[in-house]
Amino acid sequence: MTVLVTGSRGKVGSTLITLLQQAGADVRAASAAPEKLSLPPGVSAVKCALDDPATFPAALDSVTSVFLYAEPSHIGAFLDEAVAAGVEHIVLLSSSSVLDPDAADNPIAASHLAVEQALAASPVESTVLQPGAFAGNALQWRWALESQGAIDLPYPGSYGDPIHERDIAEAVLAVLTQPRLRGGTYHLTGPESLTFTEQLTILERAVGSPFPFNTVTREAWKESIAGYMPGAFADGLLNYWASTDGSPAPLTTTVEELTGHPARTFAHWAEENADAFRAAR
Repeated sequence: MTVLVTGSRGKVGSTLITLLQQAGADVRAASAAPEKLSLPPGVSAVKCALDDPATFPAALDSVTSVFLYAEPSHIGAFLDEAVAAGVEHIVLLSSSSVLDPDAADNPIAASHLAVEQALAASPVESTVLQPGAFAGNALQWRWALESQGAIDLPYPGSYGDPIHERDIAEAVLAVLTQPRLRGGTYHLTGPESLTFTEQLTILERAVGSPFPFNTVTREAWKESIAGYMPGAFADGLLNYWASTDGSPAPLTTTVEELTGHPARTFAHWAEENADAFRAAR
């Protein structure tokens, strides 16, 4: 089995590469900037930018399975090339945002939904993973603490289901290596439904210092991140946080069903990443 891993610089992709190599798979790490990858010995790198179809043929040559990030801009061309290359199985990293009733109207959910629909129409067998919020999203708070001493939250009581990125990678490994799991759609969550303020409390315990926050308006938060995120995507996040404000997130046991162990807690992630926050204080 030769597996092409797209998004190899990301936490899920880089962890998956190591897991696949340990499982004895032939791994090809794909990135728009392969020269920036730091790879285990024996793993080859290839240029594959999901917004540049010219990079698809070489990346997919002789590949049997693909771990795919949800980039919709040229998904049709990617799937055509996958068929031509003889790819047998694609595992998509989608998002649980596609489960929302208004997914088609939310730009974040819509991009994932478009890729899911393209895969469903393709002759290549596909498996879809729909995780909720990555635990690693909390790292963005590090920069706020470092630059302004407090975190701005428009909806402090918004609930999420933070999932450890290694759990996602292990779920991908399971569906890539166990034929009985192929072809399904799996909703992945962490083991707890936590508000933003509860996550901050957990981080305070792990780091040993306070994580102060300010409750801000939607408009103020959107203005503060205008240089980093398009307005439509900011609105999509704000609307999602508003919809989950005071409403616990539904949880699944899918991580355990796929990997054989319970999903790692946010406290586990916080302990692992405490030094990153200490360095910002």
